[in-house]
Amino acid sequence: MDRNDWDARYSSAELLWSAEPNQFLVQEVEDLPPGRALDVACGEGRNAIWLASRGWQATGVDFSPVALDKGRRVADGRGVEVTWITADLADWSPPVGAFDLVIVFYLQLPGPLRRLVYRRMASGLAPGGTILVVGHDSQNLTEGFGGPQDASVLFSSDDVVADLGDLRVVKAGTVRRAVTSEPTTKWAIDALVRAVRP
Repeated sequence: MDRNDWDARYSSAELLWSAEPNQFLVQEVEDLPPGRALDVACGEGRNAIWLASRGWQATGVDFSPVALDKGRRVADGRGVEVTWITADLADWSPPVGAFDLVIVFYLQLPGPLRRLVYRRMASGLAPGGTILVVGHDSQNLTEGFGGPQDASVLFSSDDVVADLGDLRVVKAGTVRRAVTSEPTTKWAIDALVRAVRP
């Protein structure tokens, strides 16, 4: 989907995604001391807003101005400050070493572009900084529920580890996420990688 497609999706609902932070963000970073955080492909900014509410200096970047406008309104309503950047990740890089935390959630790109973007985002990590990547795992196509049905934009935790280069891997594997679907709960399979710049 291109920027216009995403703008149309974000225009179609008050909030396209939940207003609450992603469960894996909460689990993986609530023990980290607040610092400077970058939420990559932030959409409506729910994760950046949660980080800001926890004392982080949060920045959200996305190519959809419609999504960022919604994020700005939610942040204002909650009384938190987030820096919003409208940019296409195919062309944008964070300042080198500028962030203590970089999160990349559900950014599903074809392999060559994914590798480029993930390396650029990792370059934004300060020494000792953490990057957390979560996305639809390749296994989800046949064994999980929901998510993209195009195998070329799915990946494994091993793919992400290779993409990130010389970072120290803290955790890498698959995680299961409950997806509400009446009458029973179904499960999505995600790849999760947490790594640190030495």
